[in-house]
Amino acid sequence: MKSILLSSNDDIINGLRLAGVIGVLCPNREELLNNFNKYKKDQSIGIIILTYSSFEMIKDEVIEVKLNQKLPLVVTIPELDGKMEDDFILKYIKESVGVKVVGD
Repeated sequence: MKSILLSSNDDIINGLRLAGVIGVLCPNREELLNNFNKYKKDQSIGIIILTYSSFEMIKDEVIEVKLNQKLPLVVTIPELDGKMEDDFILKYIKESVGVKVVGD
């Protein structure tokens, strides 16, 4: 199975290309959503990688896939500046399951 990166950032696409990950440039929400819907149905894709800003644009659709499909696995990576929401995982669990997880 292959991995695919969906991002609006050329630098991240080029960087992950060095690791063998195919990247698709998605400069706006419409293209991002079209590509996400296309690749979530592709049986050869095992992992869809989204940058944090891309995830934020199609958050509801991503959570729907995470809750209802075993594959592909959808993962979110930080932007080049390391930007990701604080307590991202805890917030995701709360939104997905409806249970608040208390951190240290």
